[in-house]
Formats: sequence, structure tokens, C-alpha cells
Amino acid sequence: MIILGIETSCDETGVAICDNSKIISSYTKTQSIHSKFGGVVPEIASREHEKFLPEITQKVLKDSNLEFSDLEAIAVTSGPGLMGSLLSGISFAKGISQGLGIPIIPINHLEAHLNSAFIEFEELDPPFINLLVSGGHTQIWLVKNLFEYTLLGETLDDACGEAFDKGAKTLGLNYPGGPEIEKLAITGNRKLIDFPRPIINDGTYNFSFSGLKTSLINCVNKNEYNLDDVAASYQEAIVDSLVGKMKNSMDDLNINTAIVCGGVAANQRLREKLGELEQTIIFPSMKYCTDNADMIAFLGEKKINNNTAKIGINFSAYSRGMVL
Repeated sequence: MIILGIETSCDETGVAICDNSKIISSYTKTQSIHSKFGGVVPEIASREHEKFLPEITQKVLKDSNLEFSDLEAIAVTSGPGLMGSLLSGISFAKGISQGLGIPIIPINHLEAHLNSAFIEFEELDPPFINLLVSGGHTQIWLVKNLFEYTLLGETLDDACGEAFDKGAKTLGLNYPGGPEIEKLAITGNRKLIDFPRPIINDGTYNFSFSGLKTSLINCVNKNEYNLDDVAASYQEAIVDSLVGKMKNSMDDLNINTAIVCGGVAANQRLREKLGELEQTIIFPSMKYCTDNADMIAFLGEKKINNNTAKIGINFSAYSRGMVL
């Protein structure tokens, strides 16, 4: 089945085509315009999606030597995410669906992330742990099987990506904050400042980063340390929280395989520390860690083939949660 996938949950405009579980063409446009504002501006993001979607769709069709008439279904992110951004993608997808008379399937962005590893690792055998770390989400999931998941833990306040972004702003760095802090941390002493690891030993798999952010502000206000040492120590606290909770979940459930996805999965210090674990840790390619339409098209086809797709145009966007 040839299925078109559309992803517009935040500030990446993604379009992809999947055919028989293989991604044959895809493209993701990151909206760099937001960097000058220090964060994503929702209204601008939705306008950028509307501008980019037609040309990107034409591009992936051309790259795959297909026409609109070759498409058999369309899958689109319906949530969670920014409402305006989601509605831009949904409206575009519904127009194609109605114009071509083909089915449309709403896809949950989080569920797509949980299944994204199967695009590259077809032999992956559940159950496994999935650590989903991004600007909007920090969660640990137990993936029992295809379409069967249990949320083990999540952040009680800020997502880890948000902690990086807010930390970077406190340090006077650019947006997005994760890569900026990581670059500054390379020359820093990550053991110099003992930032807190909130609720790391509370017996749950939940996270908390708001207290860490406050500690960073207090540290910077004292002006006692070099910024590279502050960045390195701050990054280490975030990474320790992520690694500690994920390791606990794997040990407690006796599961030896974990997938790490989401934009924060690009962090090299996180990869280093996870690489020290005895268990098997799998990182999908970076294009599948960040927001992308490949995982939307892929999961849409899986749902159709397994008769679990909610086909029809009577759906809208939602900002939070795992709505399946």
C-alpha cells in the first residue's frame, strides 16, 4: 500500500511516502525562523506549515516517481502538539483525502515515536523499554507488542528538552538550547557543580526538572563559575536523571533492550552514559529520533494492515495525551 504521511505537531514540517513498510521518499523542513524568538511561536509555526506543505509534498512525490493518483491512503498527526500546527497538517491532509477519495487515518505522535524503531529494526522483538525524550515529552514506556503499550513514568513538570532550552536561555545561549549547552559543556567540568537530581530515588519512573532549573538560575546569579563548567554540570544532572530512571525500569522489569528516541536522543553525553549500561540500548537514526513524517506513514500503514485504523475525516487535533 502506498501511503502519504504528514507531520506538523510543532515546528518541523514533514512529508513521507511509505510503501509496504518501506520509506521510499521523505523530507523534513525545520522552521529556523523561530531561533530569533528564542522558542517556537505557535502562530508563526502554523503559517510556516501552510507555506511548506504543498511544495514538500510535491517534492516527495517527484523523488519517488509517483503522482497524487498513485496514493492509496494518507496518515496525519492529530496530536499531541501545538493546536495551530496540527490543524494546518490535518486540514491539508483532509483536502488530499477528499480530493482523491482515499482513506485518511489520524495518528498519535507519541505512538508513532514508540513504533519508529521498527522502520530500521524489523527484527526487534518486544517487550522493550522506550525512553522518549524531546522538547515536549519525557516518558518511559513499556512496549509489550505492536499497538500495546504501558506508560511507566513521565515528567511531573518540565520535559528534559524544555529544561535544556530554559537552561540555555538562562546562560545566554541561543535556541534550540540542547545543542548549545552540549557544545559549551565539551570544555567544562561536569563534576564541579553538584546540581540536584530531583526524585531520582523516589521509587517511581517519573522525572522532575523544574527544581534543577531553579538551581541553575541561583548558580548563575552567584557568578562563581565559568559558563562551560555550569553547562557541563547542568547537562550531567539531566543525563543522570534520564539514565537512572531508565536503568531502574529495565532492572525492575527484567527487560534487556531499550529504544531511545526524541530530539534529546542526539545528545552525545546521554549516548555515552547509556552505552555504559550492560543492557542493549538502541538509537534509531537521527531522522527517526526527531519529529518526522516517516513514522506517521509507517504506523498508518501498520494500522490499516492490522485493521486498527480509525479511518474517516471526523477527527480533529488535540494538544495532549495518548489518544488512540
